[in-house]
Amino acid sequence: MGAQLRVYRRRIKSVQATKKITKAMELIASSRIVKAQQRVDASLPYTLELQRAISAAVSRGNSKHALTTVHDVRRRAAVILLTADRGLAGAYSSSIIKEGEALNALLREQGIEPVPYLVGRKALGYYKFRERKIAASWTGFTDQPSYENAKEVAGAVLADFAKKFEDGGLDEIHLIYTHFINMGVQEVRVRRILPVDIVEATEAEASEKLDTKVFPLYDFEPSPEAVLDALLPRYIENVVYTAMLLASASEHAARRRAMKSASDNAEELIRTLARRANQARQAEITQEISEIVGGADALSSASSGS
Repeated sequence: MGAQLRVYRRRIKSVQATKKITKAMELIASSRIVKAQQRVDASLPYTLELQRAISAAVSRGNSKHALTTVHDVRRRAAVILLTADRGLAGAYSSSIIKEGEALNALLREQGIEPVPYLVGRKALGYYKFRERKIAASWTGFTDQPSYENAKEVAGAVLADFAKKFEDGGLDEIHLIYTHFINMGVQEVRVRRILPVDIVEATEAEASEKLDTKVFPLYDFEPSPEAVLDALLPRYIENVVYTAMLLASASEHAARRRAMKSASDNAEELIRTLARRANQARQAEITQEISEIVGGADALSSASSGS
């Protein structure tokens, strides 16, 4: 019984040490969620104004731009996966990879070759383990992405998009990431970022959609087409950057939930082990009392016999 009691006590100490780690990781993830939300909120004004400028340029110029025109024949598509560099976040990365597999299957059914561009060690490890070809990969910044990281990813994909098909060019670009809604809800979303979906509208319709009474007035120099040439790459960079920020917040939220669940499970296991340790200690005490009583009876019997 004594050996069993020692085993329970060692296990309790081990689980308590694990609980301290998971609780600390939960608190760290909680603090980082707030920072990630603040970064998302800070990027929204620039995103909205950029969308307004692009919409105005398309409405006043030629909308048949290379980045907005859907190809008649779609043969190759980029699939950008935004996963995590680290684990301990539940099904966060696996859900994105699963959605990527579904998109790849859909594209193949349509006769389109998917070309993977991977962000995060989880996606890279998944593809390397299965010995699949990848176009490019980036790691090391998924929990705290910067605009330079987004610019690097967007630049590489845009460079391939501008190539001819024979040279490895792309017809469209899809982005898969986890959209942060609130602390308890995050959704894996698939978004086609190229060709850009631009809906032309009248000034009244645009004002209504933008929730403003005045349609933004712009003077385009030298022309709306030249402005689009400059704005659309910035727009793609901003889309990737915003998706990275949302994915970062979602990753921290998923890690917080996973660590909270681990801490709760550790607490429950500690209670269970404590009950078993008490039962073992009580059994040991009972056995000792029984042995003492048995020894006393034996001595009493020996004394009476003599």
